[in-house]
Amino acid sequence: MTSPQTALTPADYLKKILTARVYDVAVESDLEPARALSRRLHNTVLLKREDQQPVFSFKLRGAYNKIAHLPPEQLAKGVICASAGNHAQGVALSAKKLGIRAVIVMPVTTPQVKIDAVRGFGGEVVLHGDSYSDAHGHAVVLQKKQGLTFVHPFDDPDVIAGQGTIAMEILRQLQRLGSDRLDAVFVAIGGGGLISGVANYIKAVRPEVKVIGVQMTDSDAMMRSVAEHQRVTLPDVGLFADGTAVKLVGEETFRIAQDLVDDYIAVDTDAVCAAIKDIFVDTRSIVEPSGAMAVAAVKQYVARHKTKGQTYAAILCGANMNFDRLRFVAERAEVGEEREALFAVTMPEERGSFRRFCELIGELPGSPRSVTEFNYRMHDGAQAHVFVGLSTTAKGESGKLAQQLIRHGFETLDLTHNELAKEHVRHLVGGPSPLAHDERLLRFVFPERPGALLKFLSLMRPSWNISLFHYRNQGADYGRILVGLQVPAKDDKAFAKFLDTLGYPCVEETGNPAYRLFLRN
Repeated sequence: MTSPQTALTPADYLKKILTARVYDVAVESDLEPARALSRRLHNTVLLKREDQQPVFSFKLRGAYNKIAHLPPEQLAKGVICASAGNHAQGVALSAKKLGIRAVIVMPVTTPQVKIDAVRGFGGEVVLHGDSYSDAHGHAVVLQKKQGLTFVHPFDDPDVIAGQGTIAMEILRQLQRLGSDRLDAVFVAIGGGGLISGVANYIKAVRPEVKVIGVQMTDSDAMMRSVAEHQRVTLPDVGLFADGTAVKLVGEETFRIAQDLVDDYIAVDTDAVCAAIKDIFVDTRSIVEPSGAMAVAAVKQYVARHKTKGQTYAAILCGANMNFDRLRFVAERAEVGEEREALFAVTMPEERGSFRRFCELIGELPGSPRSVTEFNYRMHDGAQAHVFVGLSTTAKGESGKLAQQLIRHGFETLDLTHNELAKEHVRHLVGGPSPLAHDERLLRFVFPERPGALLKFLSLMRPSWNISLFHYRNQGADYGRILVGLQVPAKDDKAFAKFLDTLGYPCVEETGNPAYRLFLRN
């Protein structure tokens, strides 16, 4: 870190960036157009593919540049860092390349896949504490005790300079793409090392290019610090974008950001999930949440400023995605892009109302629309409350659709932006019902095409009642649906004939112990 008397200028950082040692381990990552996204936004979006690095993150650049500049006597003793993510892998690989010892202190809560990755690069893993703060404190103790050099993840001029080589590459690569036009660079911010390096280089070489910082709405330490003109410590941070979940930004990175960053944008979880999908569509690669923040911000910036014909670069800063998080990302991407609207619809608890509602969906403006979700459980003799998802084609449609349903006699509540509904309630529609007598439970596989549900409803006997219905579009060419039907025992033969005529694969689950414990009265 530097003192106010020795504060480095953009010219100083330019020299450090130009002489940075990163390419012994890092690669010059691609700068490629996001063609589909660019067409949609009517602006050129360029993706800087830092997910292509050997550790799938830009962190390797700064870590290696710091370590490579250490004097021989310090190198001989080794290095240490505290990290549960990309910085840990960057330090471990850098140390392996230079043939020195690397101690990586990680919280005991670190996923095994990340521990294994660090060990695979030759790092000595020390597990300590439940949080990054605990790990950092222990790393400081070990550093002093063993004479190791601490490699900070962001608040160090050599680390910052290493990250700044990304901006150097972007400006050089623009010419290869046939145009040197660049209106803004969008950069995710955690502790601030990446944006500090990028801003110093851009403002020294192309000061007219805007540098825009991006933070999560629940991890916005830099934005708050700049607004209050002093570093602000957040009491808590969100962990969805764990690569940028930093409670306190660095002293040096705060100083630089305050002086050189043009603007800031905060993005939420749904916007990032939608951006992960956008990146996949254009690259067939899956980045981690922090890696998609810049793209989410580009979309927000274009919508806010109504720009056309401009060129934006978004740094995809990492791709260390936990596989089990993909389910959540897919679930929220459509809502984040507002390609899905969610509603609570109240309808009369009478035969035929379900079918009437389904027919209405097919007649709404913008149809044909897909029913993306339909969850219902009988619980009231007079009214039925149904959780419904519908596909949309543009942002802002959910309110208009809700009004259309209301005009046709269905009381409707728009839940598209309701966090409780999106995260929890959609999975909780159900439970035992004292009204569901003679209920039979069946799992169906429906073809995922228009008319499949109406065929089911039209072949049902009018005297049979749907008491439970759970469906969620999972993106496959078929839909898995759970249906509860009230069928008197005297209709067993007719019901068997109905299933045979329908022709949809099904499994009866009426005797399933899970059903008897949680759904049957």
